[in-house]
Amino acid sequence: MDVQFPVLSADELVRKLEAPKGKVRMVLDTDTFNEIDDQFAVIYALLSPEKIELQALYAAPFFNDLSTGPKDGMEKSFQEINRILKLMDREDIPVYRGSEAYLPSAHSPVHSDAAANLVERAMACEPEDPLYVAAIGAITNIASAILLEPGIIERIVVIWLGGHALEWPDTREFNLAQDIHASRILLDCGVPLVLIPCMGAASNLRTTLSEIRDYVKPSGEIGEYLYETYRNCKEDHFAYSRVIWDISVIAWLNQPGFVPSRLTQSPRLAGDFRWSIDSSRHLIRCASYIDRDAVFHDLFSKLANREGRDPSNNDQ
Repeated sequence: MDVQFPVLSADELVRKLEAPKGKVRMVLDTDTFNEIDDQFAVIYALLSPEKIELQALYAAPFFNDLSTGPKDGMEKSFQEINRILKLMDREDIPVYRGSEAYLPSAHSPVHSDAAANLVERAMACEPEDPLYVAAIGAITNIASAILLEPGIIERIVVIWLGGHALEWPDTREFNLAQDIHASRILLDCGVPLVLIPCMGAASNLRTTLSEIRDYVKPSGEIGEYLYETYRNCKEDHFAYSRVIWDISVIAWLNQPGFVPSRLTQSPRLAGDFRWSIDSSRHLIRCASYIDRDAVFHDLFSKLANREGRDPSNNDQ
């Protein structure tokens, strides 16, 4: 049976898609064991209490050579989230297991603790004071929550790292392609959405082992953790840089000027993983660029300040 989604007016969408001026309540949905960038994003969020009140973390499913399937990927992510919170001495923040499988159809949610918690938290919010949902993995948990309680569309704003730039030849990107049903639900349901494309936007966020060694490693136990995580991602780091994709979502909440964006119609997602633009569709906000230097300056400074260091001095 088709799900009936609330329809927000264009004016309401425009208002909710403006960058928040003050501190926001946020939940973070992350496939934390899938890559090395989720760890940076979780820590970046925890180091940004002036803009972000991180209320909960949700473990997202993933399936690649680091997992035996979506359930195993979700469980490994759940354990990795808890490892980070322990290192950061923030075990007060609740963590919820997410979906053990991808959506089987466009109208079938996958029940999980994460989806249930999102519904509960969102429905406790007023539409004029929404909950921000930062998502840096497959969007299964959030799409499931929307199917379980469509009314949360009026009470949340989703910031998702997913797909590629709208002008890119295709959008066969890991987060989006894992669960095409969930991705279509997010794009079609009318929820206020800030889309951070991977290629064409977040792809600017490259860094190197030497930079991580100089400006991250000195930052105590958490700096050592991030440095070792980066170092172990590749045997040979000669002339090598890596994209830390996921910090883009946190950067938009911290400093929207670092992530220029525009209002545009929500694209349709074709079966061959290509965007299709329809001028009759509802509005979303889409990032068009990311100031790489400004974002890393902010992250490195917050890591250094946590240890009382001068962020520009790598000799300490």
